[in-house]
Amino acid sequence: MGSLDGKVAVVTGGTGGIGYATAARMLAEGARVVLVDLDEVQVAAAAEALGAECVGIAGDVSQGDVARAYVAAAVDAFGGLDILFANAGIEGSVAPLLQQDEATFDRVLAVNLKGVWHGIREAAPAMIARGGGSIVITSSVAGLIGSPGLGPYIASKHAVMGLMKTAAVELAAHQIRVNTVNPGPVDNRMMRSIEEQAAPGNAAAVKAGFTAQVPLGRYATNEEIAACAVFLASDGASIVTGTSLVADGGFIVQ
Repeated sequence: MGSLDGKVAVVTGGTGGIGYATAARMLAEGARVVLVDLDEVQVAAAAEALGAECVGIAGDVSQGDVARAYVAAAVDAFGGLDILFANAGIEGSVAPLLQQDEATFDRVLAVNLKGVWHGIREAAPAMIARGGGSIVITSSVAGLIGSPGLGPYIASKHAVMGLMKTAAVELAAHQIRVNTVNPGPVDNRMMRSIEEQAAPGNAAAVKAGFTAQVPLGRYATNEEIAACAVFLASDGASIVTGTSLVADGGFIVQ
């Protein structure tokens, strides 16, 4: 038996590294999955690759109607909703605060924060109908510390920490647990973007610098973060709510 047997999950940012790996892990653990991301072609291809127990929904998670659509898809396709992995996020631009433009700031906050808010608002009633559930939000070590060059992203990840703690308290009476997973550097597209923006043409040096700050000596894999998210989603974490699972190889310990 898998740790998510009989569960229905929504995974946003589902075609990205962490999202896809988490959806695959959830399916392997017995869940049925609604995969959500922005690009319709990519979502359809990813859902098909993941198999018959996965359906895809394309849309912008910063829009409330998209959250309503993916919750409805879970109910229509699989009978309800038990898990929301609110994972969709964008990094924005790497630049000092005084050089960040308003459009980028607004977009990063819309996806990374408002998208989570919409997800919680729409998913919770469906979970209440099932007697409870688990909401797991992808924050970051950027939600726990400050760092130059990523002001909008860091602000958004700090903000979802507050949203998580509030939702955990408010939804506990309904047996809905709410937690974050907080990765450090992960070997995926987002970190490639940050590295290249930080030093165009010399991204390898930026990666080496980040790696040197990780006591375990390497970036995390998407699959390692997926394992953390699945644990928080599972009944194995049945007493865990309102907290953060930091998965950073010791990055912020020093």
